[in-house]
Amino acid sequence: MNLEKLLQEIDYKVLQGSLQTEITQVVYDSRKVSEGCLFICIEGAKFDGHDFAVEMAGKAAAVLVSKEVEGLKDCDVTVIQVENTRYAMSFIAAAYLGHPARKLKTIGITGTKGKTTTTYLVKSILENAGYKVGLMGTIETIIGEEHIPAVNTTPESFVLQETFAKMVVAGMDIVVMEVSSQGLMQHRSNGFVFDFGIFTNLEPDHIGPNEHASFEEYMECKGMLFKQCKVGIVNGDDKHCQQVIAGHTCEIETYGMNAGNDLYAQDMELIKKPGQLGVSFKVQGLMDFDAQVTTPGRFSVYNALTAIAICRHFNVPVEAIQRALLSAKVKGRIEMVKVSDHFTLLIDYAHNAMSLESLLTTLKEYEPGRLVCLFGCGGNRSKLRRFEMGEISGKLADLTIITSDNPRFEEPQDIIEDIKTGIGKTDGAFVEICDRKEAIRYAIEHGQEGDIVVLAGKGHEDYQEIKGVKYPMDERVLIQEILENR
Repeated sequence: MNLEKLLQEIDYKVLQGSLQTEITQVVYDSRKVSEGCLFICIEGAKFDGHDFAVEMAGKAAAVLVSKEVEGLKDCDVTVIQVENTRYAMSFIAAAYLGHPARKLKTIGITGTKGKTTTTYLVKSILENAGYKVGLMGTIETIIGEEHIPAVNTTPESFVLQETFAKMVVAGMDIVVMEVSSQGLMQHRSNGFVFDFGIFTNLEPDHIGPNEHASFEEYMECKGMLFKQCKVGIVNGDDKHCQQVIAGHTCEIETYGMNAGNDLYAQDMELIKKPGQLGVSFKVQGLMDFDAQVTTPGRFSVYNALTAIAICRHFNVPVEAIQRALLSAKVKGRIEMVKVSDHFTLLIDYAHNAMSLESLLTTLKEYEPGRLVCLFGCGGNRSKLRRFEMGEISGKLADLTIITSDNPRFEEPQDIIEDIKTGIGKTDGAFVEICDRKEAIRYAIEHGQEGDIVVLAGKGHEDYQEIKGVKYPMDERVLIQEILENR
């Protein structure tokens, strides 16, 4: 492809060579450079592609840089300079792959919580209405019957565009995807305009080294989505909503629990049955019907409202929405696993203090006989998280079962001792069982009438990481093995 054609949607400066250079491939990984390619120099946390530019110039037909590289002037290669190579790559990738996003309806969902669940709800509702829907998110990418485990919530822009292209070939009509703040900050989701941009909620998260410098930066990055979409659908109840959408260039619709929103829920009632927790509510405003979800709590209603607000634009019949809300399941997100007629067991990804507190508070509203929380904390991560999660479980759960969760290069017992420090600030009862399978066995064998037992932290993960090795470990498999051996 002609280099000039690849660059037509970005600002650039030709430092040397010709725009008429023919490009055989677009590459941003120095290990994959091929004869006649365009090599894009990306600055990462550990490596800077500019350091390899001169070496790559031996094969590459053109090099894209954001700063001067000593030695490139002496190379027989076209050199293009842009302000930000990541931003430029998103547009180059789109052009190289024939702008596949323009052949799909694109839905991007951002926010601190609810992104994953909402993407699956949207997919379920739209497929119930006859659409073919691709999905990209924290857990996986789904293209038809193909399920590809995710590496990043929002992949690099070139991978993103390649995935869009695969979806087009597979006959997808719509793609619904999670858009992380990191993805927005690093311009992975540029190069096209979303048809719908969604905001679920915002709480302090992902702030620290190699993430966001401050909450303000985190919030600003979330808001970037509303400068690259046609219609913004936002949680009007969230206290940060107006700051997130400040400077938006799209139409805005709101949803929430308050009647001042364009779409809202009222008359919420908790549903509790053996092995099942849910909520019923009435949808009002832009639509008017009764709905029910088979997951607990107010946040489940918010997730459902988000999905309804999106799917309304696709003229989905009310019956299809109601049917899909009852049947949609998300692996590792308040996932009910039937083990007994006497108590309820569920698996959830809650792996930090904020998400664990939200989950346990929600489950307490269902007035269980006991609330039992099983969790561990990851190794080589902040000790503060361990103290906080221990304290929260000690305060909110009737019994905490402390166990292991991805100890990495730390000793599992050392992590458990840190968690116990947090629980020690409360009068909460606890037991410690280092082996996670034995801990789950204990939880099942000691389940009492009316209990709600939550296995927290692993969620959709199907491995245990120990000293650099990921060993297979799926809690659903462990539960099945335990039940078979009883």
